[in-house]
Amino acid sequence: MRILIHMWLSPFCRKVRLVLHDKHLGFEMKTENTWERRPEFLSLNPAGEVPILIEADGSAVSGSDAICEFLDELHPEPSIIGRGALVRAEIRRLVYWFDHKFNTEVTENLVGEKVLKRFLGLGEPNASKVRAGYANIHNHLNYVTYLIERRRWLGGDTMSLADITAAAHISTIDYLGDVPWEQHPGAKDWYARIKSRPCFRGLLEDYIPGMPPAENYSNLDF
Repeated sequence: MRILIHMWLSPFCRKVRLVLHDKHLGFEMKTENTWERRPEFLSLNPAGEVPILIEADGSAVSGSDAICEFLDELHPEPSIIGRGALVRAEIRRLVYWFDHKFNTEVTENLVGEKVLKRFLGLGEPNASKVRAGYANIHNHLNYVTYLIERRRWLGGDTMSLADITAAAHISTIDYLGDVPWEQHPGAKDWYARIKSRPCFRGLLEDYIPGMPPAENYSNLDF
């Protein structure tokens, strides 16, 4: 059985979980406290980051992009990277957008400040960063709406790693109940579609001790 080494509410780990579920690949999850810097963990990924996927034969792949493309190459159906060079380029552009721009402007300012600081004992959230996260999320939801008004899915006609990546990040904010859905009906429609897919069920069952999800987090009719 393959093992996914992960952290709760990490959008990068959630992205890999969604891909594994979408491709109907069995796996177990093992939580890693990355700040402990265990030698055994660092031997798998010297960068000291999750996710790490360990295959049944013991081979390990680290980094969410590398893992997702590795899985898509070994198990090409359904494809999550798209068909054709231009389609793939657009999907990868959007993956980078959410993993870098959205992560820096929204995820780190909300999940990082409100959750990770608490678990790491780093003090109270930085109020200015939290405010920035609340402000920035509107720009990104507007961009999701812009894309969905022109395409069926973010990267084109079919659901792809672009949708999976965006949903992985947004789901962490949704766990906190901090997504202003009512102000962004187009983005809400898109998220409802991906949230109702079978691959999302595992994420909707997440429950962090001491920090339960927002009331509508697992509600498909939100």
